[in-house]
Amino acid sequence: MDEDFFSPTYILKDGKRSFKAYMLGDWILGKREQTIFSPIDGNIIGTVPRLTYADVEPYIRELYEKGKWKIRNTPGYKRIEYLEKMADLIEKYREDFAESLVIGGGKTKAQALGEVNASIDRLRKAVLDIRKIYGEYVPGDWDPSTTETEGIIRKEPYGIVLAISPFNYPLFDTVAKFTYSAVSGNAVIIKPPSQVPIPSIMFARVVEASGFPKESFIVATVPGEEMDDIVSDPRIEVISLTGSSITGKKVLKAGGIKKYMMELGGGDPAIVFEDAEIAEASKLIATGIFSYAGQRCDAIKLIIAQSSIIDELKRSIVNVLSTVKVGDPRNPSTDMGPLISREAVDEMIKGIRDALEKGGKLLYGGRVIEGNYVEPTLIEVEDKSALNEMSLYRDEIFAPIAIILSFETEEEAIKLANGRRFGLDASIFAKDLNKIRKTLRYLEYGAIYINDIPRHGIGYYPYGGRKESGIGRESIAYSIEEVMATKAIIYNYRGKRVFEYNV
Repeated sequence: MDEDFFSPTYILKDGKRSFKAYMLGDWILGKREQTIFSPIDGNIIGTVPRLTYADVEPYIRELYEKGKWKIRNTPGYKRIEYLEKMADLIEKYREDFAESLVIGGGKTKAQALGEVNASIDRLRKAVLDIRKIYGEYVPGDWDPSTTETEGIIRKEPYGIVLAISPFNYPLFDTVAKFTYSAVSGNAVIIKPPSQVPIPSIMFARVVEASGFPKESFIVATVPGEEMDDIVSDPRIEVISLTGSSITGKKVLKAGGIKKYMMELGGGDPAIVFEDAEIAEASKLIATGIFSYAGQRCDAIKLIIAQSSIIDELKRSIVNVLSTVKVGDPRNPSTDMGPLISREAVDEMIKGIRDALEKGGKLLYGGRVIEGNYVEPTLIEVEDKSALNEMSLYRDEIFAPIAIILSFETEEEAIKLANGRRFGLDASIFAKDLNKIRKTLRYLEYGAIYINDIPRHGIGYYPYGGRKESGIGRESIAYSIEEVMATKAIIYNYRGKRVFEYNV
């Protein structure tokens, strides 16, 4: 880590870094600490403040009274300049950010650099968000009750956006949520993921160095279990959360009436028809299973294969999974690093045992190698009678594991895909356009990928789910509509002879 640039973000204590929270231009340590461990080897990375609502509330008050107006009264072109400067700074310290993702999140170097590059790209694509800020003109002469009036429909920032970021993309999701919130003129509170908080703190230093109004930005390291008072604070009008469906429900219950953006549980299905390119489909699906150890909302968790090709498909997927090198992500030859915690490992093993007890057949993997390292796993389910009780089908297990089962008809495939309580993304592998068109029409998902696996990337295409997979959409241009309020302004010109109608 560059000692000169990032020195405001921490102090050295007993040879370890004690990182600070960022509060309206102040770097604070707080009264309590939380220790951060690396999933690679369990070693201590450092500490972050374990803040409470009492610690943060005075800053929220100032953010509400002053900060939200400071950024709102900053011209739009200046906001873009700040974001461009942030992109330049992340690019300059690219290696430092990548290291924080490798050590803190267990990502391979390639995955970490991919997230850093996506963060830079998202900041620079903020100019595409602007097109959704413009309002509308509404003439009043289309109804007798509104003749001689006209309306201007404005879009304006709500004021304060609380952005809650996940451990699996701690930098990108922080950057993306900040970008669409700030470019539209909102003040922002970032709640970093408790397991991987350091990339968000490093980003706060970038925001500070860019010249962005310090009065309009907070990074508060509050544990998730202590967030209820912040979530329910009426001065916060928008909450943008990426996380599990369980967390989403808790936030909705605590938050009350607000504007919500929630990208929640997924675990996506892939439907493979008999006319698909099996070799290509299997490579993509296998990648969807093991990429970042399956710790992605858009990971493939359910493979629904036409019965005539299921044997060929499962053999091909197993062949790919068997080549995956699991190990220390700092090793350039590693394909898949560790799970984020021992609890995540235990949850995966519990899901495997549950599936096998209910008649599932282990095709590949299923073992804990050591520590947080596991094998990518594929389980076949032939008897579908217990499927709805199987946790691997019913729930989202954040690990490199998927189940595969067969279907006879399009209707059966659609029913199996829609039978889960999630509806984030789905994939269809086929050549017959009519079959593809019919299937995607009935799938209850936010995004459908044809002959590809889900890839949210920088959000160039909007993503977000149906059912328990979320509310609203994360995306360039689309998200900005979620953090801006619509205000109708109606002008009355009755009797002023501004409009003279022939009636």
